[in-house]
Amino acid sequence: MNCHPYKIWLWAINILGGTAVIASYAIGIITHPQTRGALWGNVPKALLPWYTVSMLAAAAGYCAFSYYILFRVDPEGATVAGRFSYGVFPWLYALILVPSALWMPLTFAMIGNPSPLLWVAVRVVLGVTGIASLLLLAAIIALEPHEPVWPHRIAVVGCAAFSLQTAFLDALVWPYYFPS
Repeated sequence: MNCHPYKIWLWAINILGGTAVIASYAIGIITHPQTRGALWGNVPKALLPWYTVSMLAAAAGYCAFSYYILFRVDPEGATVAGRFSYGVFPWLYALILVPSALWMPLTFAMIGNPSPLLWVAVRVVLGVTGIASLLLLAAIIALEPHEPVWPHRIAVVGCAAFSLQTAFLDALVWPYYFPS
């Protein structure tokens, strides 16, 4: 099987970065059973169901746009906004996954030993993830050619759901209510 180098990088980033994100969440929750509820800060209980729905939509969206980018886009002929190559996608995924893997350890450190520096670090990882997700949404929208049409539209909707979670709920709403 002949696979384009950019797709190999994208697969590697997804496998390593995705594993790091899931591992950081699992390790954080397992090793901090007494403080895991503190991760929500003072987020109103009325918002928690919206977070749950949004997180599920974001996860489904991630799968949808990743499927499209990995399996439906030809790296040889694809351009983003007529200017960038398919090579922009591995960078954007890295800018999403690396900070995402740092969020939970930094937040538990903040809960255990609050400091202005830790709070800045938490805000930076959330901000970078949110901005990168919006850039990824823009890249998918501006991807040419975006054929077939329906898988492209599903990828756009999926990335929009993911961006709503990361750029709005995680980067803006959650910090407003945290720390408790």
